[in-house]
Amino acid sequence: MSADGYVTTPQGWPALTADPAFVSGKSHGIQEFLEDCEAALMGRTTFEPALTNDRWPWPNLDVFMLGSQRPIGTPDHVVTDSDPTRLLEKLRGGNKGGDVHLVGGPRTIETFRGLGALDKLELVVLPLLFGEGMRLTASFDPGAELTFESERSLPGGSVEIVYTCQGHRDQLPIRPLSQGVNPPR
Repeated sequence: MSADGYVTTPQGWPALTADPAFVSGKSHGIQEFLEDCEAALMGRTTFEPALTNDRWPWPNLDVFMLGSQRPIGTPDHVVTDSDPTRLLEKLRGGNKGGDVHLVGGPRTIETFRGLGALDKLELVVLPLLFGEGMRLTASFDPGAELTFESERSLPGGSVEIVYTCQGHRDQLPIRPLSQGVNPPR
């Protein structure tokens, strides 16, 4: 995600691909992240560019794609469905206890968060400003109960920020905390 909140470039490509430090399958902590994953889940818009990659981005993972139609060239092992609840049931039916990498845009993330299927939201914030593209927050429910868990610096100036998706979020203060205690609402 860009520093100004866009998950795609103005041309519609995933934000990560605009980072000069990006190396497909190697940079931004992806190898360490995927070690504990057994599946990848995404929407059609995120999935389709993988069909033209020089290498399959998820070689050791079961892949699930949410979409109303199966894109031409989709490998046979990829599970597709247009109904997110059914796709989630298929994914859970084959899960052996590993993590699932939810790769996708805001609508896909919010769809599965709304179904209670998102344990953590891990964002990589790039040191880039796009000015336009698809925003993360456009489809994301601002009432989502996200609780900050951790952050870490990545090479090239990017930062990974991790939130848990259960629990509760404190209400935002009425005025800056530096100005003292806020009166109850």
